Amino acid sequence: MSPEIDLTDLKVLTDPFTAYDQAREVSALAKLVIPGFGPFWALTRYAEARAMLADPRFEVRAESFLRPPGIPEHCLAYLRTMAEQDGPEHLRLRRLVAPAFTPKRAAQLRPRLLALTERLLDDLPAHAEDGVVDLVAHFARPLPMDVICEMAGIPDADRPRWREYGAAVAGGVGPDFAAAIPAIIEGAKDAVARSRAEPGDDLIGDLVRAEDDDRLTDTELVTLVWHLVLAGQTPVNLIANAVEALLRHPDQLAAVRAEPGRWPGAVEELMRFCSPQLLTTPRFAREDVEIDGQLIRAGERVTAAMVAADRDPRVFADADRLDVTREGPAQLGFSHGPHFCLGASIARVETEVALSALFGRFPDLALAVDDVPRAPDGGTWRPANLLLAL
Repeated sequence: MSPEIDLTDLKVLTDPFTAYDQAREVSALAKLVIPGFGPFWALTRYAEARAMLADPRFEVRAESFLRPPGIPEHCLAYLRTMAEQDGPEHLRLRRLVAPAFTPKRAAQLRPRLLALTERLLDDLPAHAEDGVVDLVAHFARPLPMDVICEMAGIPDADRPRWREYGAAVAGGVGPDFAAAIPAIIEGAKDAVARSRAEPGDDLIGDLVRAEDDDRLTDTELVTLVWHLVLAGQTPVNLIANAVEALLRHPDQLAAVRAEPGRWPGAVEELMRFCSPQLLTTPRFAREDVEIDGQLIRAGERVTAAMVAADRDPRVFADADRLDVTREGPAQLGFSHGPHFCLGASIARVETEVALSALFGRFPDLALAVDDVPRAPDGGTWRPANLLLAL
């Protein structure tokens, strides 16, 4: 029998690591209990989870994503992102946009990322009350949106409202999220039109200039920008989770401070240890598949529980310990296979720059509260706020 994990259980929401650890040691497959859904399976062990993410017997569909109600009709054409496509169509789009997201391109962005980061750090003390500031509201949340605006060539005058869009997206599905979608799409249309007229040194400019007979259409470009806004919010919670984790493990913070060259490896370890994504986007079984003695029937939903797989003791020694010097298999926080996160290289550099600059600027940074409040979200591990003493 596969163990069950109830995603409405407060114990699971407040401590998913224990719940998934216990399930993983019983079986490689757990049954998720989610109101309103039928059978929903989660792979809990690293080898099985990684294999499923690259297995063509499992496909991503439009139904893999929950869309908020009330989206205007004229926006629907822009909601079919690359993330919910599989096969040749997905490969075509990924091939066209991949050059803009390479590690080399991410490295070239580093000076601009550092400038954006330093600007936010300059302003951080002004947001403090009695020396205490909410890092989520005033650093972790605005930074990724500033990066996206920089990449997409959004003018400085428009960026304050894009920060508002980012806050709505980072807050998860809800009325604010739904209300932000039409505005984001209109902003993306403006950015694409502006770049068509005069391509700049930015992401959209790169895509517009691409010499390829099979170019992206305007609809595909607008959809890409909108998807970039959505996917680009991952560093919000990764940065916040990482800061909390390092402050709770002062020996690990001291180690990376002593050897700044360890920051890239530290980001990988932090992504493994406290990734904001607990579960991957659900896949659907194309046919009956048996995993660890459990039959998954055609049409049933399957997800990889990264929260369990990335702490699998079969793969990671002393898996529940944060170790910024750790080397070994790649963590699954950015997924794996055809849907490996396209922006992973940029997210890595962005997080590395953010953490190193933050701890460099504020050497006495400390948690202002013992218990960090968490948003009740069965799919994401994210703080509602992160109060820090500067």
